[in-house]
Amino acid sequence: MNDKVSIHGIILSALPAGEADRKLVILSGEMGRVTAFARGARRPNSPLVAARPYTYGEYSIYRTRNYNVLDGMEGARFFDGLTRDFDTSCLAGYFAEFADYYAREGLEAKDEVRLLYAALSAVSKGVIPQTLIRRVFELRLMAINGEYSQQPFAPCAQAASYAWSYVLSSPVEKLFSFTLEENAASEFAAAVEKLRVHYIDRKFRSLELLDTGE
Repeated sequence: MNDKVSIHGIILSALPAGEADRKLVILSGEMGRVTAFARGARRPNSPLVAARPYTYGEYSIYRTRNYNVLDGMEGARFFDGLTRDFDTSCLAGYFAEFADYYAREGLEAKDEVRLLYAALSAVSKGVIPQTLIRRVFELRLMAINGEYSQQPFAPCAQAASYAWSYVLSSPVEKLFSFTLEENAASEFAAAVEKLRVHYIDRKFRSLELLDTGE
């Protein structure tokens, strides 16, 4: 008998598979990274047509001997505006890549899912600068995974130092609720970038495209 599970999470990637299927990578709160095939998802009339990157929902998965199959999805939410322009698309892709960098199969990722959901929502709303959303996301995700410092990783004045502490300690739901003046934002960004380079040795395709665009 096939085992069925229900998971809550966000689709990080969806690649074509076969004639009409998709191969999904889902970041789930309950099981971390889950790879599953969505059969017929590329057909316009498929009930799984919404199984695409950055969609949040509840996913029903059943396991065969060799792979997982997406059996159904409920409460799907796709964040509007994530593909409205090149920079926004690259930023969303980078968030997914960075989340996948830390994701592990079989390990809970509830904090990571909540953070990714909040970051994509902030980008979708467009209320605060995308550069700040990026740095807040990077710092908090690294902190969740134990790769951070309590103090800024580069010299910062008071405003940027306070932002650093705020990002480390505030509830996820309130992370993307502030802005910084230009100088403070630059200091904060430089400190987060130095931290990222110190801990992360992987190149991210979406980030390379984003930085080239900038």
